[in-house]
Amino acid sequence: MSDLQPKDSNTLDLTTMKDLVISALEDVKGFDITVLDVRKLTSMTCYMVICSATSSRQAQSLADHVKVKVKEHGFDVRGLEGDKGSEWVLVDLDDIVVHIMVPTTRAYFNLEQLWGEKESGTRHITPDNLN
Repeated sequence: MSDLQPKDSNTLDLTTMKDLVISALEDVKGFDITVLDVRKLTSMTCYMVICSATSSRQAQSLADHVKVKVKEHGFDVRGLEGDKGSEWVLVDLDDIVVHIMVPTTRAYFNLEQLWGEKESGTRHITPDNLN
């Protein structure tokens, strides 16, 4: 895992990166955002951020926006999975993996149950409190 050192001289920690991702998702009206702390379950990543999108087009827009915001802060995106029209798009930021899905796909795969409980204190954004 990386230590999340940006390319410039600013040092952002993992919490700051996580907040940056959540903010980017909220900017494009992602909803039902959940953060899972998976450090005790895997050495592959520290956090999984799961977000719902209203359509495959919005899922792609959310992923693109996260990618842009992360790069603006000097971080590299390790990978982006999911073609245009995909109901599930994944953004790999190394220590944070972002899953963006339409609600039916999210319900089917149920990553929250697979990986455990959501992190306490994390904002849970729903369509009712988007504004």
